[in-house]
Amino acid sequence: MIGAHDGDGSLGASGTAASRLLSATNIWSDAPAPAPVSGPAPQPEPVAQAAARLDIVVTKAAPVAPAQARSDQWPPRRLSLALQGGGTFAAFTWGVLERLLEEPDIAIDTVSGASAGAINALLLACGLAEGGREGARSRLNRFWVRLMHEASFRSLMLIGGFSPAGSSVAFGPTLRSGQFDPFDLDPLRQALSRDIDFAALRDPRCPKLLIAATRIRDGQQQVFRNDVITADVALASTCPPLVHCAVEIDGEAYWDGGFGGNPPLLRLAQETTTSDVLLVQVTPTRDSYVPITLAAIDRRLDQIAANAALNAEIAAIEWAQAHAAPSLRLSRIAAEDSVDGLAQRSSTDLGRGFIRALHRSGREAAERWLRQGTAVSAAPPASDQRIAPAEPALA
Repeated sequence: MIGAHDGDGSLGASGTAASRLLSATNIWSDAPAPAPVSGPAPQPEPVAQAAARLDIVVTKAAPVAPAQARSDQWPPRRLSLALQGGGTFAAFTWGVLERLLEEPDIAIDTVSGASAGAINALLLACGLAEGGREGARSRLNRFWVRLMHEASFRSLMLIGGFSPAGSSVAFGPTLRSGQFDPFDLDPLRQALSRDIDFAALRDPRCPKLLIAATRIRDGQQQVFRNDVITADVALASTCPPLVHCAVEIDGEAYWDGGFGGNPPLLRLAQETTTSDVLLVQVTPTRDSYVPITLAAIDRRLDQIAANAALNAEIAAIEWAQAHAAPSLRLSRIAAEDSVDGLAQRSSTDLGRGFIRALHRSGREAAERWLRQGTAVSAAPPASDQRIAPAEPALA
């Protein structure tokens, strides 16, 4: 599976109507706003162009019916991915990616990610650049199996496994007294460099990457692309404020990317050159229980906060439906639709059984997504339709 770059990764000289529309909102912060231009105000495009609406429907695990401007083919030949972070819940994404890598006709164009989603994105991209599909599958497998076997505090730090509130609860008065010394980043940097060759991310065969971190100075989302992604960028994207030291890059300090966009979806919609985008959402949105303990309240608050930015970006894309833009097919695979009681589980759970169950569920969810064609079905699949992949072995 080889990602497609177009020249320097831009959208071409003119770009698409979608990219022009989304760029005009100026809500991203990785580049300064353009200087005012003197002269007459630009004229709006002819009303006749409004027929080319942005046809985006978010589904749980099924694409919408194909629009006139996009291909009817399913599964899609080219695909962009938005990978949400969520601590160990991101093992579900590992399973989804592993199943997608088994489809020889699907090429990956652009991948966005934050926190643990960023780590999965980097492992996928680096593996594709260096060893194709099998290289990507091997890197993902090696990282997650090692994570299970280490089961350490450092392992959780590698995938942003602690939230600000959760850390405060866990360490209690020590944090509030200001006596806590944030975790040293050097072991994490070494661990990431062991699994990710950051130089390979500049390879033309590597998919385009959009890795998010949160700029502390103004709270804005910063998106890093292939040519500037380093171990520091990966650490910044997975940096929980009360445990990690803030990560400084070019004089700016950053925290976890999940605060500003988990994952960056609008920017992905702007920059992808495909008509198909798959969102892999691992943090639960629904919970049938009202939490009453401090730990349960903290967990639910984290889940709500993790999805808040994503919900806002989905709403912005839906708003864009009323404007002139090419069609885009956006579908979603949500872990909570495959894993019972996920909202009651902890994203810091490093239990081997739990991570393996998430991995299996991700594979099965991807299988259903691939095989359902263009039919939209809200009914859960029959149990006998699930595939049972071999358990991952220590690489």
